[in-house]
Amino acid sequence: MAIGDRNILLIWPVWHFYEMPRFLFLVYKNYVLFALNYFSLPLLLRSIFSPWRKYKWNYPKGFDLGGFFSTLVSNAFSRIVGFIMRIVLIIVGFLFQIFVIISGFVLLLLWIFIPFIALAGFLFSIFY
Repeated sequence: MAIGDRNILLIWPVWHFYEMPRFLFLVYKNYVLFALNYFSLPLLLRSIFSPWRKYKWNYPKGFDLGGFFSTLVSNAFSRIVGFIMRIVLIIVGFLFQIFVIISGFVLLLLWIFIPFIALAGFLFSIFY
């Protein structure tokens, strides 16, 4: 049967309630994966105690107590800064991920209920 032969009133429910939600779910899945990759949450969790921006000082050769403790403090400070920055990025990424998940779910539900909301608005405008 050609497309011109079909009635739009018979095609529309299939498109609106089956095809489009399936497509919106695929788009929604892409946004979730984008948010996961944008903030690199798995990588941040794996490298949470790594030095910030790989700033690492080498320990001095031989016996140099001052140089040893200076390097130890510098490396510890670099790891602390890296830990703090990664925790902040993980929290922001997690909050963004929650926002994407909730907004995708709300938009999908809104899409499904649009015809009923429009019908209710139309009936409300007629009878009130």
